[in-house]
Amino acid sequence: MTRLLERAFAEAGKLTPAEQDLLASRLLAEMGDEDEFDRAIDASAGKLTGLAEEALAEHRAGRTKELDPDRL
Repeated sequence: MTRLLERAFAEAGKLTPAEQDLLASRLLAEMGDEDEFDRAIDASAGKLTGLAEEALAEHRAGRTKELDPDRL
């Protein structure tokens, strides 16, 4: 465990039991969301690669325009 995480847990230990449970629920939910996001990205990697290759091919063929952020 890193020093920072140890410090965070030490501070969390000063909270009331209800506050500790709330913090733990938020932490677990955040970690679950991150895992879900990673799985979604992994599952779509082939599709993203295909889209990137298609975009590069269109750019190389001269079928793209430079984006002007001021005109969005």
